[in-house]
Amino acid sequence: MDKSTIQDIRERFDNDVERFSNLDTGQVSTIDATISLELITESAKRITPAATALLDVGCGAGNYTLKMLTKLPGLDCTLVDLSKPMLDKAFDRVSAVTNGSVETKQGDIREIVLPGNHFDVILAGAVLHHLRDDNDWETTFAKLFRLLKPGGCLMISDLITQDTELLNDYTWERYGDYLESVAGKEYRQKVLDYVAKEDSPRSMNYQLDLMKKVGFSKVEILHKNMCFGAFGGIK
Repeated sequence: MDKSTIQDIRERFDNDVERFSNLDTGQVSTIDATISLELITESAKRITPAATALLDVGCGAGNYTLKMLTKLPGLDCTLVDLSKPMLDKAFDRVSAVTNGSVETKQGDIREIVLPGNHFDVILAGAVLHHLRDDNDWETTFAKLFRLLKPGGCLMISDLITQDTELLNDYTWERYGDYLESVAGKEYRQKVLDYVAKEDSPRSMNYQLDLMKKVGFSKVEILHKNMCFGAFGGIK
């Protein structure tokens, strides 16, 4: 199956701003979304209590930044997303609750120019699974590492796979059962077909190893439930 293009992904999110502005409706297919959101933001606060600069990669409608601002008010926020409507929504919501600056950048994090050694916290919520081959993953992680200040952290909440095929099949079967319990067999198939078309997730082990390879001094697992996880690294 040919994977979705960047344009395909952009158009889908352009048309779904309101749903993704609400954790109750935008994250229904994501197991433990609210738990992971709490864990990565609280961990970021504890790692960088004096943080001043935040980068939200694939910010969507701003849910992750908004949660971070409840813990570290007044952050200067840089919001990156493919979708202009999503960015506009995020800018309005974030601007309303921070006294810091709010800057938006539309585009692909792999291509956007950002200052190095600048950010205390980088949040990547449900976005990195759109990366494709191994080179794509490594160059993106290396870039995020360069953007962080020493002592800063990259915190990730995302779709993941297992390294062992038999266990991967099992966790995705369990995930399918979860989806079916939410909205029936048709919904189960719809979500799984969408993941197969649009996403290229990697395992948590793969990503933690990659963080160490590109230079992170510490990596941490915060939460894992079937094919979703929350984890991060410290520069």
